[in-house]
Amino acid sequence: MKSATPKVLHEICGRSLVGHVLAAARELKPENLVVVVGHAREKVTAHLAEVDSQVRTAVQEKQKGTGHAVRMGLEELGGSLDGTVVVVCGDTPLLTGDTLQKLAATHGEDGNAVTVLTAEVPDATGYGRIVRDGDSGAVTAIVEHKDATEAQRAIREINSGVFAFDGRLLADALGKVRTNNSQGEEYLTDVLGILREAGHRVGACVAGDHREIAGINNRVQLAEARRILNDRLLTAAMLAGVTVVDPATTWVDVTVTFEQDVTVLPGTQLHGSTHLSEGSVVGPNSRLTDTRVGAGARVDNTVSYGAVVGPEASVGPYAYLRPGTRLGLKSKVGTYVETKNAAIGEGTKIPHLSYVGDATIGEYTNIGAASVFVNYDGQDKHHTTVGSHCRTGSDNMFVAPVTIGDGAYTAAGSVITRDVPPGSLAVARGQQRNIEGWVARKRPGSAAAKAAEAVSRKPEGEA
Repeated sequence: MKSATPKVLHEICGRSLVGHVLAAARELKPENLVVVVGHAREKVTAHLAEVDSQVRTAVQEKQKGTGHAVRMGLEELGGSLDGTVVVVCGDTPLLTGDTLQKLAATHGEDGNAVTVLTAEVPDATGYGRIVRDGDSGAVTAIVEHKDATEAQRAIREINSGVFAFDGRLLADALGKVRTNNSQGEEYLTDVLGILREAGHRVGACVAGDHREIAGINNRVQLAEARRILNDRLLTAAMLAGVTVVDPATTWVDVTVTFEQDVTVLPGTQLHGSTHLSEGSVVGPNSRLTDTRVGAGARVDNTVSYGAVVGPEASVGPYAYLRPGTRLGLKSKVGTYVETKNAAIGEGTKIPHLSYVGDATIGEYTNIGAASVFVNYDGQDKHHTTVGSHCRTGSDNMFVAPVTIGDGAYTAAGSVITRDVPPGSLAVARGQQRNIEGWVARKRPGSAAAKAAEAVSRKPEGEA
């Protein structure tokens, strides 16, 4: 990956690669879930604790192959297990729980000692090939690409690296795996031959979509997997009643949820725990993270983190909602407005060019253009409260802590530093003074002076 980040911690669609695999594995409801870690295990283990606190880890001190890795995992669980052991790879984010359930079901129904998940791919380069018996079609071996003959490399059915094993037979067979191969490693795939030679049944389960088993080894493949998973998520949303106008420019995380009759316009990104309620419209060109959008709300050209947008509210265009923003029913945050830790009441409007931070605003209030809630004194944040049915003038500064009472007005250009009683008009600005003839005296000969002189020469009443 050419990265300081371990491969399995790279993210697509809101989860790490290993996080996607864990989510799929959890759908099997396993008694134990073990992740074998080696390279950069401190980072990987810390991440696992965040995404799945119940997962166990086994350390592979030296990377001696897939068979050795599985031995380490079994040792974490006592060395041998009754029942089915499913082995998956940590870099296959497109693998689904449905496919794993199909694998486990096939394994149990067929009475196999081992069942390998396979797939037929257009290009099998780099993958282990599935070798079958010419008569029965049974799996006789898996041959790694580097060890395969030319005839075997022509096979398109590949090993996914995902298996279901009989736990007791797996533990015994791993003790018989040798390292007489080009890599000097313990191949897990050799277990199939060992079990077959011992007279046990080796079966296969073919994945419905070969892309599910694709491993990620570079950033090109990472981008390809992201596109596939994103398309999968959008398809599911559309089939559930969401209109996605342009899937090619719409990106969502696996944790995003929708209700019916939502419309997502082009250029929109939805991340984290974002939820879009029935009839809401988001976009174009909006990026919402951990944001809840109420029924019938409209969010246009907006960036939002951790906000709650109430039903039928209107946001944007070009708004920025920061954490702690809560918009009430039919409220409005308009063009070039930024909010943070602000509760904005039903029907209240902040139409344009304003910053509202650390504030509570009541119902049906209008905040004038170019207003700033001055919440930070250089050391501490302070709160501003504006009541209901207030009308604040343009270019107001509300220097917190300050309270504007219900029904109060503030004059344009005011710096409000003291509380305003309900129903009052606050005026806090200097008295205007006009100095006649200043331009002619201080800027003689300038364009402004000539324009003023021309006006003074016009006959009285001339337009």
